[in-house]
Amino acid sequence: MPIDVSQALGYQLKPADFVYNQRDVSLYALSIGAGMNPTDPEELKFVYELNGAGFYAFPTFAVTFPFAVFWQITEVPGLVFNPMLLLHGEQYLELKRPLPLQATITNHARISQIYDKGSGALILVDVSSVNENGEEVAFNQSSIFIRGLSGFGGERGPSGKINLPPERPPDAIHSEQTMPNQTLLYRLSSGDPNPLHADPQMAALGGFDRPILHGLCTFGFAARAVLRQFGGNDPARFKSVKVRFSKHVFPGETIITEMWQESANRIIFQTKVKERGDVVLSNAAVELA
Repeated sequence: MPIDVSQALGYQLKPADFVYNQRDVSLYALSIGAGMNPTDPEELKFVYELNGAGFYAFPTFAVTFPFAVFWQITEVPGLVFNPMLLLHGEQYLELKRPLPLQATITNHARISQIYDKGSGALILVDVSSVNENGEEVAFNQSSIFIRGLSGFGGERGPSGKINLPPERPPDAIHSEQTMPNQTLLYRLSSGDPNPLHADPQMAALGGFDRPILHGLCTFGFAARAVLRQFGGNDPARFKSVKVRFSKHVFPGETIITEMWQESANRIIFQTKVKERGDVVLSNAAVELA
């Protein structure tokens, strides 16, 4: 069988280190659109180490930590699949403490759930990232959907009807155009070398007429919009974010993030592509501290 739940569920991947410095912090922020206005100190705070208003790691940088360990997903016992059929379904990130500007982060990952969705398998991978002192810095949960891998009799899992936008106009809307080479920049900062995002021939095999933007790059653009609009652009106020990846974005397209303030610290949002009108991030929310 392509999935032996008794072997795969609960499997712990080998711990793996993610080592970074201030250059990596700055490159990541640039790759999710920070610094488009190079004279704005609120933008420079994430990309320029000598900025007068301070220099900080943008909170969603922590979503790159698990890529040090994710490659092992193809080696999980009881889980056999074609990597080309793998899709990133949802992402949850929670910060446990402010991100240092340089660190060695050790990632501990396990397969926490496996659901049979009928058209494929949904696999949840939990990753706890700890610093040199053993203190948890961040927690990521990635939902990985593998097309065609189903029929193994597992639970279907929750319906996922969460973080739905209210039936009223957004409280804030932020529009930002990506660069034509945005995906080439993001792949250097994220640890995700998937050729789907760089190679036109590989994109064609995936059914696209050109490479598509990483979903986690769009995720970063949206998180920047929410933090600026409702969190005073203060990284210390960022607690968590959860999104569902609904559709793709092409580099050069304009990302529109619509936001609804549900409470003082909870922001519901969805992200669209202006040029096509498609919702690309849905069922999304940010929790502020």
